[in-house]
Amino acid sequence: MAHYLITGGSGFLGINLVRYLLAKGHQVRSLDLLPFDYPEHELIDHRVGDVRDSDAMREAAQDIDFIVHCAAALPLCEEQEIRSTEVEGTACVLDAAAQCKVQRTVFISSTAVYGVPDHHPLTEDDPRRGVGPYGESKIEAEKLCEAARDNGQVVAIIRPKSFIGPERLGIFALLYDFAADGHHFPVLGNGRQKFQLLDVEDLCQAIVQCTEVDAALANDTFNVGAADYDCPRNDFQAVLDAAGFGRRIVSLPRWPAVMALKVLARLNLSPVYEWVYESADKESWTSIDKARQQLGFSPQHSNRQALLRNFHWYLAHRDEFSQSSGVTHRVPFRQGMLALVKKIL
Repeated sequence: MAHYLITGGSGFLGINLVRYLLAKGHQVRSLDLLPFDYPEHELIDHRVGDVRDSDAMREAAQDIDFIVHCAAALPLCEEQEIRSTEVEGTACVLDAAAQCKVQRTVFISSTAVYGVPDHHPLTEDDPRRGVGPYGESKIEAEKLCEAARDNGQVVAIIRPKSFIGPERLGIFALLYDFAADGHHFPVLGNGRQKFQLLDVEDLCQAIVQCTEVDAALANDTFNVGAADYDCPRNDFQAVLDAAGFGRRIVSLPRWPAVMALKVLARLNLSPVYEWVYESADKESWTSIDKARQQLGFSPQHSNRQALLRNFHWYLAHRDEFSQSSGVTHRVPFRQGMLALVKKIL
């Protein structure tokens, strides 16, 4: 039995990782700005605090074997909030890990560090060209992790594809909302490009494997994604089919749609951020060979299975959601002008 600290433990990935670790018999501590408001609150040590607060981080890291650094400000947050959380927060986490002699740290990065892909598959050695404050800040945070490795710390960096599962809303709530209300769903371009997602349970598998394999194998950077994936037109259609209204995926011409989204972004009316609409109609898939070879990673869910598992959870909990915010994965992204598009479709 090991003792894990999860930063961002009240978030979507955090709660799924808490449940995964508890099921394996581990002890869990959470540090998050938000209270831990789940049924599991009596089973873990949950603390309200900021990863950017060095004192709070050092206190939380006491007697910890492994830190999983999930805390992040998402792309729709203010630029300053993103940079301070991703960069300053990661620095505080790594400092606390060093001072408290934590065995290993697992940093949850993103494939956003690759920017808009120009070839496939993407591998861990490809150049990092992050788009916008979020992608750029993830790159800066990765560099801090690499510097910590040079100073003797064991730091695994995981670059997951967009991951979904129970408790996940965010941008995927747009698809689920259209499907549940019996509307067609728009995609940018023809929707036939190869596009890889990830089930959060498979991500939890990879995280824990980073703490279980030999340190020399874990002290590296890993792409993590589904092994079985198709294109948005087919994978998203499975959600519309499950809703039972006979609706279809509808293509939007790329150039006018992107121009419209850029204008809406300036007016603060866009439901999506720059990296999404710049890459949504392009292929996006990574090689997971290194994670398979060094961690023993073996994803169990296809894109379609992950989307449907998340959709069924969405339907069961839809009445509980708030439309007031779109800056965490646990609330729906604001629909902006897509609310009008929904009425048309």
